[in-house]
Amino acid sequence: MSELIGNIVILVGAFFLFSAGLGLLRMPDVFTRIQAGTKASTLGNILVLSGLGIHHPDWALKLLIVAYFVLMTNPLSSHALSRAAHAAGAPMVGTVVDALRDEDGIAAKESSP
Repeated sequence: MSELIGNIVILVGAFFLFSAGLGLLRMPDVFTRIQAGTKASTLGNILVLSGLGIHHPDWALKLLIVAYFVLMTNPLSSHALSRAAHAAGAPMVGTVVDALRDEDGIAAKESSP
């Protein structure tokens, strides 16, 4: 029974990883691609690791460490990529509000004499 549950969890994780790849292809600009890829791949990786943990309980500590690493680095790296893309002037398609531009504009006005 636990093997069936592990297979189902891995399959659901694979679906989320597939949707992350699909999001990278379908989204219109770099910022939505980063968001789609990060959220879905983080969840997909955690589900696959959980399914592996169900299959191999003796690997639980190692898989927990890997899951922690994924949870810490995926959002951090996507944030750094999006800040770099914004600084490089990547166009935003369909975005109404650019909070980072507004934040940088206010900071630039306050620092100038």
